[in-house]
Amino acid sequence: MTASPENSGIESPESMQKLPLGVRLIPFFDRYGILIVIVAMGAVMWALQPDVFLSWRNITNIFKQTAANGMLSIGMFVVILTAGIDLSVGSVLALGMMTLAVSNAAGVPWPVALALSPMMGLAAGFVNGIGITKLRMPHPFIMTLGMLFMARGLANLISGGVPYSGLPDPIRFLGSARIYLGEFDGTRINLPVVFLFTILVYFLFWILLEHTVFGRRVYAIGGNPEAARVSGINVDRTLIIVYAICGFMAGIAGLIMAGRTNSGFPNAGTGMELEAIAAVIIGGASFFGGRGQVLGIFGGVLIMGLIKNGLNLNNVSTFWQQILIGAIIVLAVFIDVLRRDLGTRH
Repeated sequence: MTASPENSGIESPESMQKLPLGVRLIPFFDRYGILIVIVAMGAVMWALQPDVFLSWRNITNIFKQTAANGMLSIGMFVVILTAGIDLSVGSVLALGMMTLAVSNAAGVPWPVALALSPMMGLAAGFVNGIGITKLRMPHPFIMTLGMLFMARGLANLISGGVPYSGLPDPIRFLGSARIYLGEFDGTRINLPVVFLFTILVYFLFWILLEHTVFGRRVYAIGGNPEAARVSGINVDRTLIIVYAICGFMAGIAGLIMAGRTNSGFPNAGTGMELEAIAAVIIGGASFFGGRGQVLGIFGGVLIMGLIKNGLNLNNVSTFWQQILIGAIIVLAVFIDVLRRDLGTRH
């Protein structure tokens, strides 16, 4: 016996036509919305700055400027998939960055100093996970807010509140090195190493989240944690790993930023947790958990980069940029709530 659309849960074309237009457009925008927005923004930026925006130098600058946020965002995505949040990633970035810079200034061999930033991030994320699961915090907001202050305080404590500069080339390599590809029309074509690294990281996360048992567990916890627990998933252990991954990626972001700026400064990463959250939600993830794809998050990071690049090219004040980013976050969450509401009613 073959199942009909009515009893299989699949909408027939006739029934789809009866749904409101907004509901029928949800699948289309879920699949192509990011691409449409990126193309539209690129066209607007090109129209405003035709001689600058599409130059190879500006394009590679976008890649470099979005790399740290790209690391924070992919870590934040794993957390948001579980219906959680991590407000500490900007401060953890600063802590990792300052640990690296201070240890380098103290004469620690560069391979050890280089590893300290991601390891410090991993430790902070692990503490977040333990606090959320074992201390039974009512919401991850509380534990990660506490870590935000602790990590920022530690970054200032170990550095004395002053920046450190002068990092060795091996530490700077990831954040500032370029691969020479040749010349085109008199322009030297260089590709930032950090862009290739970002592509590799997102590819690995695509495999982890969409093609492994761990990834299925993360989505299951975000969809329904109690059902995941009943089905045999160790929810606490998975959440600890999730927050450790998020902290580790914040440490990687600190390493990238240190290499790019050739320094460590204790106020680095301020507000970057909000940019990461915005990129994740713009990229199609849901605050309610269990929804989103790695490719969409990459698109969300690129959109945030295009916004900041376009505003900088047009000499828009950083204060207006902060206002715009805040408005984007509110709009993205509103769209997420609206999408969920339409989906549950139909």
